[in-house]
Amino acid sequence: MHGGGVVTLSSAGAGDGYSSEITFTVVMSCLMAASGGLIFGYDISITGGLTQMQSFLKAFFPDILEKMNAATQDEYCIFDSQLLTTFVSSLYLAGMFACLVAGHITKKIGRRNSMLIGASLFFVGSVLNCTAVNVAMLVIGRVFLGFAVGFTNQSAPVYLAEIAPARWRGAFTSIFHFFLNVGMFVADLVNYRANTIAVWGWRLSLGVGIVPATVILVGAAFIPDSPNSLVLRGKTDAARASLQRIRGRSADVGVELRDIVQAAEEDRRHESGAFRRIVRREYRPHLVMAVAIPLFFELTGMIVVTLFTPLLFYTIGFTSQKAILGSIITDVVSLVSIAVAAVAVDRVGRRSLFMVGGGILLACLVAMAWIFGAELGTNGEKAMSRPYAVAVVAVVCLFTAGFGVSWGPLKWIIPSEIYPLEVRSAGQAMSEAISLALTFAQTQSFLNMLCSFKYGSFAYNAGWVVVMTVFIFFFLPETKGVPIESLREVWARHWYWKRFVKPLPTPPPPSSASKVVDGPV
Repeated sequence: MHGGGVVTLSSAGAGDGYSSEITFTVVMSCLMAASGGLIFGYDISITGGLTQMQSFLKAFFPDILEKMNAATQDEYCIFDSQLLTTFVSSLYLAGMFACLVAGHITKKIGRRNSMLIGASLFFVGSVLNCTAVNVAMLVIGRVFLGFAVGFTNQSAPVYLAEIAPARWRGAFTSIFHFFLNVGMFVADLVNYRANTIAVWGWRLSLGVGIVPATVILVGAAFIPDSPNSLVLRGKTDAARASLQRIRGRSADVGVELRDIVQAAEEDRRHESGAFRRIVRREYRPHLVMAVAIPLFFELTGMIVVTLFTPLLFYTIGFTSQKAILGSIITDVVSLVSIAVAAVAVDRVGRRSLFMVGGGILLACLVAMAWIFGAELGTNGEKAMSRPYAVAVVAVVCLFTAGFGVSWGPLKWIIPSEIYPLEVRSAGQAMSEAISLALTFAQTQSFLNMLCSFKYGSFAYNAGWVVVMTVFIFFFLPETKGVPIESLREVWARHWYWKRFVKPLPTPPPPSSASKVVDGPV
């Protein structure tokens, strides 16, 4: 079916007999897992306010402070500093390497234990940053935070997708992105207050991250591991108990457990590792999406909004305090739009949100390129008039809304659900490693790119939005409502991917299946 289309599953057992009950255990487990996104969001956004906070710049980057106070300067180039971007981007480079290791470790020790490792690293990194006395200590702390991101971003979305009821999987998985934005909102609120504290205000900004890290470290110890992960490690009895706890004591979990066991047995039929397996022909669509989704996510232009909003607002003439306030406004818009996406994603589907978001992002990026070009010119020496500065804030808010209902949450939903169990850890690790590598590249280059290309930076991202929207339209099938271990049928019926993916054999009748479930794995 051209355009991706909606594939209807008609084969027996494709979700029949699954419980869609939302229990207290599944809600609390999802909230705890998604809290890893809260710290990630906090660490993303805290740097945006810090990098134009006078107490922080005076302590570590006095050369930038001199440019900010200069009588004349190129507005595009105030924050163009390799040392500053190294501080910001070191987290993403460390996270990229950690993701590749975490994929193997998560498969061996489970999703929950991987999240515990991440929470511990978050705690250590936050302490180092809060007590930093030089740039080297700041960077080392950010590296620890990057390792934490590698473990939590690899394991938490997969955990959410595996324990959520199939009917509501999109909404539950989007909680990770919602919490990520809550973290960004909290970071901007903290920066707004810390910016008024002379000398040590920056320590408050970096130190608050210790609190959620501690809460998650303690809370993650009390949630069950996902049944899929337990079966994959040969713990069928524990998986049954976990599934019963997640779905409710009265729920019949036999059919769902049977499908999980069948997926695990498919994994054991392969001797090669998951990373070598995912490059095979039958996993071609999964490999393409593992690369394309994070690549396009990073090229939406989101790096401007999520990391550098305060700097962007400072560039167009806002004071330091008003620039942070502008970032808080965009955070509120983002949270509202993500809530809308959570409600809509399992009703209208993933593809519809991608299409709507693509149109909004394209319009906003073209508008920003035009406003910056007309008002600041090519040399950045002109000051932006107030009406146009207000227009930039409005366009950034609209951009944030478009991103929040589409690529923001869907970047976490799609990779966490599309991979078969036998390559799920590898696929998620690869996807997140690529995303973090591209974030590192963009944080290293965006301020220099803004200085060199001026308003053309926004036009560059607009071109990519066109490409990614066309790609989604033709190559991403609809996955809403399909049980996670039955998604192979979706790929096997897609107009293009069916040449690579063949449907699994019809599962055995229930009487035979129960013997498989009850027996050793």
